[in-house]
Amino acid sequence: MATIRNMSAIKDILENKILVLDGAMGTMLQQYRFTEKDFRGNRFKDWPVSLQGNNDLLTLTQPEAIAAIHRKYFEAGADIVETNTFSSTSVGMSDYQMEEFVYEINLEAARIAKNEAAKFTVQEPEKPRFVAGSIGPTNKTASMSPDVNDPGFRAITFEELSLAYKEQVEGLLDGGVDILLIETVFDTLNAKAALFAIEEVKEQRKLDVPIMISGTITDASGRTLSGQTAEAFMVSVSHIPLLSIGFNCALGADQLTPYLEVLSAKSEFAVSAHPNAGLPNAFGNYDQTPEQMAGEIQTYLEKQLVNIVGGCCGTTPAHIKAIAELVKNFKPRSIPHFLVNPLGTL
Repeated sequence: MATIRNMSAIKDILENKILVLDGAMGTMLQQYRFTEKDFRGNRFKDWPVSLQGNNDLLTLTQPEAIAAIHRKYFEAGADIVETNTFSSTSVGMSDYQMEEFVYEINLEAARIAKNEAAKFTVQEPEKPRFVAGSIGPTNKTASMSPDVNDPGFRAITFEELSLAYKEQVEGLLDGGVDILLIETVFDTLNAKAALFAIEEVKEQRKLDVPIMISGTITDASGRTLSGQTAEAFMVSVSHIPLLSIGFNCALGADQLTPYLEVLSAKSEFAVSAHPNAGLPNAFGNYDQTPEQMAGEIQTYLEKQLVNIVGGCCGTTPAHIKAIAELVKNFKPRSIPHFLVNPLGTL
């Protein structure tokens, strides 16, 4: 199946239907109860530090499980699945001393997802399936100090971040992703480093790969962790010709509504949302049922706030199936305007 990397082509689909994004990868992987031995596999059996918890590494050591999760989300009705690469930068992999495998992890994660997408697209050519390369935040921020005693200290520079993101982007593109998704943005300067890296690669390769960006409202203050309101976040990243802008994680669907209203009213791009399955309980688990979540998301649809909708923490194929069935009955938000640059340059 040919990789679709043209913003105009995907825009045409978005103008006619609401696209469904997949649900949580981590939630699904927890069900496997992988041990340290499983994370290591034969290839990394003698690795000097613990690898348990490095979910992105499972792309190399448990590829069948990753493929099965993608398949379940497609079967549930997802139009787009995300690669298992949320932490696949040299910054994220440094915790496991695995920086040298970053490109390979991104490449293979994209290939696994694309292989599953191709199967479903062949079966249902009227419903093409897409792969979004997941680009998550790192554990180091460019605009905030990790040391309360030294507010001016930064654990990482913009240049270091952009180089790390560039390596990830190159692996994802070489693996064939259709879209690049910068998600769970809590520090906009980090996101700008990712955008800078993407634009650099797009210019070098003369590509027009669509970009989705999704921020995170961290609490009831209605701001990201780096202090921006929904509108400020939107304005600060809208200099790039985006496919969509939205919010994910931290909040459930109901709590996310007012921030989507801001984006819907003021953004010239498509609007996306992939909230958590409600708020976590005292044990950190998510109790919201698929029916309850779909009921809250129906508000988005009735108000025509979104063009892309899916799930984040706590969501499963059952949640995505309920959402996919629901969106069939609603029209997408009208997209006021798209900035299309054939070469993807600044």
